[in-house]
Amino acid sequence: MSSPSTAPRLTYEDYRTIPDDGKRHEIIEGEEYMSPSPTTPHQRIVLNLATALKQHVQEHDAGEVFVAPCDVILSDHDVVQPDVFFVAAERRDIVKERGIAGVPDLVVEVVSEGNRRHDEVRKRRLYARHGVAEYWVVDPELETVKVYRRPEDGYDQVAEWRAETDDTLTTPQLSSWALPLSTLFRDPR
Repeated sequence: MSSPSTAPRLTYEDYRTIPDDGKRHEIIEGEEYMSPSPTTPHQRIVLNLATALKQHVQEHDAGEVFVAPCDVILSDHDVVQPDVFFVAAERRDIVKERGIAGVPDLVVEVVSEGNRRHDEVRKRRLYARHGVAEYWVVDPELETVKVYRRPEDGYDQVAEWRAETDDTLTTPQLSSWALPLSTLFRDPR
């Protein structure tokens, strides 16, 4: 991976030419980041969360829920594939054929081995800079969810919910939606 100061910054057009190699590719501030396909426990959590969100969103015609791989084009130099994200009904105009051309209302990243700093620091800063209203970092190993909400600038961490204390995940983005963490982290085996 080249340093952004020595290599030209990648754009969305450059991103579109990256071959499909089974890895997740993203560009942040014009620099490419890639990671291998997620683990099975990671994908269980993504599916549990997306299913719960989608059911509520459909019942209330509240918008749309998406999962990776789906491009979120925040700018010409910032293209990411969040694990799960929500676009409110009143903002459906950002949903395009090739992905999301704008800022989702809620973004969720599930931490995988080796990408903790990427999700908790780099992506948190990116989402704050682009105005994502709410960002969750789900940690499968610790069975926690860190919730960040955007005030005027940056993010404030407003909660850290834990499965071990029977916490329930909620969001002002979706009134009356709730998900017990025991359900989020449930392994059907």
